[in-house]
Parts: sequence; structure tokens; C-alpha cells
Amino acid sequence: MTMSITLTESITFTITHARHLASKMATDLKRIQRFYGYPNNQDIDNYEGEMMAFLKAGYLNEVAYGFKKNGDWIEPTIKYFARDLNGWDGVDDDPGKIRPRANITGASFTSFLSYSSAWWRLTDGERTAFKRGLPIARSSGDTPGISGYFEQDRSYSAGGRALNRSSVRSWT
Repeated sequence: MTMSITLTESITFTITHARHLASKMATDLKRIQRFYGYPNNQDIDNYEGEMMAFLKAGYLNEVAYGFKKNGDWIEPTIKYFARDLNGWDGVDDDPGKIRPRANITGASFTSFLSYSSAWWRLTDGERTAFKRGLPIARSSGDTPGISGYFEQDRSYSAGGRALNRSSVRSWT
């Protein structure tokens, strides 16, 4: 007699998973705020709400938060790349490890978001309706350059999806 067992597992990504991932990003931003004075609490809340919505809908490709000087990201900028784990378990690091004492003189805090391929499959009307529900109104612009390089340093996961975090590091 031969016996065969097949096991299928399905993971549904929920708003709770999106909230978990967005809270890790918000904690990172709180650490930047503690060391550098920006962003303010309301901006962090708005970024967290925006990220939850984009993650839940599957529309986020990547988003960066940090300081820009002369058109380039400088340290301490962090960038998150959203990805599907395709059924694999991911690493869920603790947030933090933001380096203090970077020179932000003459820089301004900003954010830049790029959309997933699922976003571009929406109609203009669907994109407009989605944006109406967001706490942040973004404008279009050019991707900033980098003064240094991005180094992947953290990974956050929940519900079969992950956010890989990279931080700007200077060459010196």
C-alpha cells in the first residue's frame, strides 16, 4: 500500500501584516528623529499610514526617507524595497541601528516613493481613487542620486511579504 500526503499552505496578507511592517519603518524614523530632529511626529504618522495602504494593496516598489543635499541622498537616509516571499519565511529583524552624528548641514528631510508593477496596471481613475485615501499627497519628481552607496542592513517580514531596508553609507 502506498500513501501520499500533500500539504498546501496559503498566506493571506492582511492589514495587520501591513501595520506590522509599517510600524518597523516608523520606529526607524523615530530613531532618525531622535538623532537629527526630523521628521516630526505627524509626518511619521502620515508615512506609516501611507506605507500600510501601499503594502496592503501591493502597490509599493520602494520608498526612501532621509536627507537630501545637492540632489543626492546622504546619510542617514533609509530605503525600503517591498517584495513577495513566495511562500518562504522571511527574516524579521528588530528596527533601529540608525547611525548617529552624520553631518546633515545644508540638507533637507524628504521622501521618495516608486510604485510596483501592480500600480501601473490600474486605470488612471483607480490610481486617483487610491491616492484620495492617503494621508500624504505626493508629487512626481526625479529619483535622487546618492552621495555614497546603499547597504542592505535590515529585513522586516510578515504575512509572506518583506521590506528589505538599505541605509546610505558614505565612502569615507
